[in-house]
Amino acid sequence: MEQSGDYPPLTVIVPVLNMSKTIRATMDSLMELEYSRDNLEIIVVDGFSKDATREIVGEYPVMMVDQEGSGLNAARNTGIKYSTGEFLAYTDGDCVVPSDWATKIIDNFEDPVIGFVGGTMEGYDKTSLLSNYMDESLFQATPGFHFRVETTELKLLQFPAGANMAFRRRALARVKYFDENITYGFDDLQPVEEMGFKGFRIILDSNVTIMHQHRSTLRDLLKQHFNYGRGGTLLMVHKRVSVLASWHAGYLIFTSSLIAVLAFLLYIGFKINHPLPFNVAGGFLGVLTAFVTLYYLPAAVNKGKLWKLLIYPALDILRGRAFTLGGLYQLGKSLGKNVM
Repeated sequence: MEQSGDYPPLTVIVPVLNMSKTIRATMDSLMELEYSRDNLEIIVVDGFSKDATREIVGEYPVMMVDQEGSGLNAARNTGIKYSTGEFLAYTDGDCVVPSDWATKIIDNFEDPVIGFVGGTMEGYDKTSLLSNYMDESLFQATPGFHFRVETTELKLLQFPAGANMAFRRRALARVKYFDENITYGFDDLQPVEEMGFKGFRIILDSNVTIMHQHRSTLRDLLKQHFNYGRGGTLLMVHKRVSVLASWHAGYLIFTSSLIAVLAFLLYIGFKINHPLPFNVAGGFLGVLTAFVTLYYLPAAVNKGKLWKLLIYPALDILRGRAFTLGGLYQLGKSLGKNVM
């Protein structure tokens, strides 16, 4: 489909790696974008997939290029290298975009001082417990803004989704594109934050939305958040003036201290063979669980799904622990490199 009207040249960049199960739905949705084909360019950047991803993408009238470098930010930069659009939009190979996605993005760029537009996303598998959990969690995978926000700085829990973002080319060039040292979580947020430092406006628009295939197994979910923690630490190492890095450092200090205290109490309890340390540790965990449970209580009662009061807090704690362990793992790895 094509949208009438005078829209500027837009490039949609889609990094992919072994996404044969989901890429066809992504490509089909991109083919339905209501945007003039004369001004729309779609580039798929493949990280040397081993499955049928390349064959499926080859069925569509898009440009496919091989990723240059390592990591998701390298794929994003590769797409920029081959692009011609005045505006650069990103989505992933496990997403489905609505037909008006591109036009809603461009409508937000009316003011030339606006350098970035970010949107929201939700899981498209409504039958999956984990997918629904990620949309409803206290620490959602989806962005936490519910209306249009114009700002120069990112707010805690109001981050844009990396699979649903767009940049003005000259603004992204001012921050030297994506930092390829940040290879895990936070990789997409780093240039947005720096763009605000340069004076460009940042738009977060809840009407710019896509559907995303959230992680479908607990193992994949925990691995994802372990890597998010690694990415936060890499941001600390390479971008020390970053507010995002400061938030991550504070979180890492708090949660690692909590884990250390709980481990110490358990150790003392076993050492002296007395229930008091175990009771104190249980009290800590009980207060934390109660706080998280209260967040889910209204929705669980209204929907008649009280089982969420047991499952969701446990998942939050597991995700938080995975995030912290990932951050500590990367911290040790980075410090080891500096020592050597």
